[in-house]
Amino acid sequence: MTRRRLSSEDREVWARYSRTTEPLDHRPRAPDPHQPVDDSFPTRPIAPIRPFSLGDKAKPHGLSHSLAPSIREEVAGHPLRMDAKAHKRMRSGKLRPEGKLDLHGMTLDRAHPALIRFVLDGHAQGKRLLLIVTGKGKSKPSVGPMPNRLGVLKHQVPQWLRMPPLSNVVLQIDEAHRSHGGSGAYYVYLRRTR
Repeated sequence: MTRRRLSSEDREVWARYSRTTEPLDHRPRAPDPHQPVDDSFPTRPIAPIRPFSLGDKAKPHGLSHSLAPSIREEVAGHPLRMDAKAHKRMRSGKLRPEGKLDLHGMTLDRAHPALIRFVLDGHAQGKRLLLIVTGKGKSKPSVGPMPNRLGVLKHQVPQWLRMPPLSNVVLQIDEAHRSHGGSGAYYVYLRRTR
């Protein structure tokens, strides 16, 4: 059996055919020796890197280790619904709370009913400003694989105050002035009784 040489037309037909087929054994095809090899490959534009020098602060990558947003973001993220002048006096610690509830050492199942009872009783008595002390919580995050919240009551109390039945009587929630407990306490400004 003698081998015939393929004409240039036959080679072109064979090259078109071989580009449209897949080999059965899925091995990569050998490149066509008669085709020129394209060494260039498409490149993505590289995003410029912002210069960084010693002393600069790195931008945070996203959420911290805590499971919830920070308390300042959570409380400050709500619109002001009380008189701006009274709010300024309250934030500066010049308004005196008319009642105080200390939740230190309580579990969630004991703290929630105590909070509801205290706020509703205060509203019924015509009080306007209450102080809820939650404490600051743990100072260090856990080192385990599951993150834990720092200060469970500190995170939970603002949520409870925004849910019924308390949402009907609470006008504003804010972090207390340092003279009244600072970040370990909340001011709760109540609506007027009718």
